[in-house]
Amino acid sequence: MAALEIRPLQDSDVPTVVQWARLEDFAPGIGDITIYKNTDRQGIWLGWQGSTPVGCIAGVKYNRAYGFIGLYIVRAEFRGLGHGHQLWQKALNHLEDVDCIGLEAAPKLIEHYREWGFRSDAKTVRWQLLNRTPNDLAQNREQASGLEVIRGVNLAMEAVHDYDAKREATPRHHFLRQWLSHPAGDVMTLMDKQGQCHGFARIRPCLLPIGEGWRIGPLLADSAELAHCLIEHLLAEHPGVVLIDAPASNPCAGSVLTRLGFKQVSSTTRMYRGDVTPIPHDAVFGLACLELG
Repeated sequence: MAALEIRPLQDSDVPTVVQWARLEDFAPGIGDITIYKNTDRQGIWLGWQGSTPVGCIAGVKYNRAYGFIGLYIVRAEFRGLGHGHQLWQKALNHLEDVDCIGLEAAPKLIEHYREWGFRSDAKTVRWQLLNRTPNDLAQNREQASGLEVIRGVNLAMEAVHDYDAKREATPRHHFLRQWLSHPAGDVMTLMDKQGQCHGFARIRPCLLPIGEGWRIGPLLADSAELAHCLIEHLLAEHPGVVLIDAPASNPCAGSVLTRLGFKQVSSTTRMYRGDVTPIPHDAVFGLACLELG
């Protein structure tokens, strides 16, 4: 096994990792990797062969209860040399004191992760839409009954944090605050007159292997109708290719996306090692990202 020097990700490394993720068809959002780095300042690494970067991995701790592995890439010309194993072990060692570790597995890697003690939970499906008629959507959308659609500049962050924490595997205040306040893209929330949140979503520009597009995520809402409302508001101002990663454990997510014209293009499988806090999935219509869950 070739020796590999593994170093923490530096700001100067981010463009390199973004380009790798783009070429792997991860569709990285603008600003995503910097937010991953800031969520756990020790949790993203680059592997170096001499002066050449050859791969990367994220092993991010949200807290002592939960962590997530993603952004696992070895450049094609350096595969089969043991570099991936060394990066993988680095992430696992960083998360050794975490009660539960999650990841999203490509179909061909599911058995490999099982050998490391991970178990399958549910599929995550990537959906895609070529949004050609945003103006028509703007004319046809309806305001959610009794709720107000609030744009990101007026975001009630604490209400959104409370809403999110009850519907995700662990509270993620630090990550979510950066994610929703990033200037790229747009954020919308559904609020009642008492200041309670009933759904929220973000759309951000992303880098495709060729060209650019948009990614929606996270998308959480009380009902399929409210999720539909949020998506229509987001689509109304963002023409082009739009992607969203939806949990198959919420069948209503697929129904909403199908009605809006989205098509399935790929899937991964959410896997866990350790006991994850059981949560209802009926309010989760789209994940923030596959790299941090």
